[in-house]
Amino acid sequence: MSEKRVIVGIGGGSGAGKTTVVENLAQRLDPQSVTIIKHDAYYRDLSDLPPEERAASNFDHPDALETSLLVQHLKDLRDDVIVRVPVYDFTSHTRTGDLVTIHPKKVILVDGILVLAVPELRSLFDVKVYVHADPDIRFIRRLLRDVEERGRTLECVTRQYLTTTRPMHQEFVEDSRGYADVIVQGADESGVAVDLVVTTIESALRT
Repeated sequence: MSEKRVIVGIGGGSGAGKTTVVENLAQRLDPQSVTIIKHDAYYRDLSDLPPEERAASNFDHPDALETSLLVQHLKDLRDDVIVRVPVYDFTSHTRTGDLVTIHPKKVILVDGILVLAVPELRSLFDVKVYVHADPDIRFIRRLLRDVEERGRTLECVTRQYLTTTRPMHQEFVEDSRGYADVIVQGADESGVAVDLVVTTIESALRT
């Protein structure tokens, strides 16, 4: 019989602090027993489009991601099958062609803005977490990340935020918090909510 596994979905707006929450959970649960998968890795490859069209795409809509592949990967991991996750280049909006090998572990953390918004994905989660942060905090964090790590300009980030990120957040992401078992404040340094998530995961592992 395969080992008991718990799949945890961690959603919330861009820049809310999901990555920090995931890292804290991994440390608290023992990194050796945790696998982390980012929904962002499953962005569709846009190499067939000119660079201008790629940059103008709506990356905040569910259709921008190959979620069906992520769903299959999670089912495989749950069944003790190794998977190979695509590598996405955010600078060129393309998949690199490389694959990252992911091994099944006791706890599988799935991080992404839309993970709680897609029913097929949400149905696989044993624990659902929503990371909340005020819009101004989320925008500043996103701006710093995209300029420093992804080679974007201030104008580009601001335009994308106003035309797609904010409207898609309001349409898809904000309401997905209603599905959460635990809501974590992304700016909360106390760690109380993360403690609650850890307790919830440990309880799920025992049942």
